[in-house]
Amino acid sequence: MATPAWADAYVCPGSALTSSPDRPALEVFASPYTHHWTASPEHRPVVAISLSQLLPNDRFCGVSLFRNSFGQPSAYAFTGWQAPTLWPAVPGVYGTITAGILYGYVGQYKNKVPLNFGGFSPVVIPALGYRLSPTVAVELQILGTAGVMFGTTVRF
Repeated sequence: MATPAWADAYVCPGSALTSSPDRPALEVFASPYTHHWTASPEHRPVVAISLSQLLPNDRFCGVSLFRNSFGQPSAYAFTGWQAPTLWPAVPGVYGTITAGILYGYVGQYKNKVPLNFGGFSPVVIPALGYRLSPTVAVELQILGTAGVMFGTTVRF
């Protein structure tokens, strides 16, 4: 039987995709809405989508594509870790933290993110989520002093 072309791909350099019915290999995050702590007439709707490869020991890495708060095309390449159970009384609650490089805040908006050099900035994003099923979750990503992003993840 032929293997699908995507099965030979990988998101994390040097890490082949491995999945089983008990362990999905990929996760997609989609966010239709971001709430800003401080409203501004310059803010535009933020829509994001990301693809992560799930790794052993609750680690993952991936890339996110989005239009930033000022309407600029942006990207975030990251690695991360998930705490699968933050609150034992509610086993579906989890936390994640990612760290990586953000690109996209350029021109007049270059000072909207710290340590921006030519549009590239280091970023750390913590998140809280609730797993609705083994493959579907809702998630809240905390964007520092800027705001919070709401979204859904699906594993496959």
